Amino acid sequence: MIPKPFHKRFQLNNHSFLNVDDLLAYSKNNSKEIYTFLVEWFSEEDTISVQTSGSTAKPQKITLQKDHIVNSAKATGAYFQLKENTKALLCLPVDYIAGKLMLIRAFTLGWQLDVVNPSSKPLKTTTKIYDFVAMVPLQVENSLEKLHTIKKLIIGGGAVSEQLKNKLQKVSTQCFATYGMTETITHVAIKRLNNVKSFRVKITNKMASKNSYKEAFYQTLPNTSIYKDQRNCLVIKNDTISNKVVFTNDVVQLISDTQFEWLGRFDNVINSGGVKLHPEKIEEKLTEMITQRFFVSGIFDEKLGEKLVLVIEDSQISNKVEMSLKESIKDIGLSKYEIPKEIYFVAQFIETETKKIQRKKTLDLIQF
Repeated sequence: MIPKPFHKRFQLNNHSFLNVDDLLAYSKNNSKEIYTFLVEWFSEEDTISVQTSGSTAKPQKITLQKDHIVNSAKATGAYFQLKENTKALLCLPVDYIAGKLMLIRAFTLGWQLDVVNPSSKPLKTTTKIYDFVAMVPLQVENSLEKLHTIKKLIIGGGAVSEQLKNKLQKVSTQCFATYGMTETITHVAIKRLNNVKSFRVKITNKMASKNSYKEAFYQTLPNTSIYKDQRNCLVIKNDTISNKVVFTNDVVQLISDTQFEWLGRFDNVINSGGVKLHPEKIEEKLTEMITQRFFVSGIFDEKLGEKLVLVIEDSQISNKVEMSLKESIKDIGLSKYEIPKEIYFVAQFIETETKKIQRKKTLDLIQF
């Protein structure tokens, strides 16, 4: 499929365009990345090449059909009720699928799209009220004071910490976590993160505090079927965005035919003395007390096979602080299996280009 000319209402940085050549000429003078992508998009080829982020495996190029991408863009517009003249902000790298999709949604649906250079503080120089924006968690954390200038915000590219979720309860912005990957052309499921009391389910775990709640589960977009494979990993079928069934490495609990709870990555599961531990769920509890970036992982242990360790991004930690941290961890509702056996500190985590932590490469920095 060769893409149709863009929607007549489409604007880029307050500029309207007569035709594709007009749009290409403008982008060539303003953004090399956007220009390069648009040349590929408006070519006679019916596919484009997209690079995966590389957070869980080596980055690779995959091929996506343009008609599938358009279907994804339309599905997002329909789900969030984002019609023509929607005011949107692109603050993600166009080199990756999330940034590309913001552009495609804009010129497919007729949005007014502003572009700022990708940074950790994307709203620093903005003055408009936006209907729709996509960010990664770090950008959201650094934009809380101006988040009210966004009506609907989707957050992807990493887990949203409990601390950030709590802060989001105080903002008027409708905030959503997204589930998806390059292979599914960004998100195929959405979860509301704030101001959803009617959808919350009280935690029954006796170790949890009285006021502790789980947020709503992930809800799939239309035309998406889900089930689990023998590893308890999510399998996704949606003929409008992929000719293939997508087998993921995400361990989930199915709530219904259209809802699921994400438990963690199959690649990250730790088998400690026969007990399977999901690092992401342990990290969710630890965010209550650790303000720095961190993750938990498993390292070789002769008795247990793997032992659970905590890795914190910090270069100046005293033995006294470390001992205090070990004592505090015991008081936040972790089971005896979920308490890290060791704590390690790393000055700076190794990241992908999209700022995702590379756990295995960061572990290699530590002298065990």
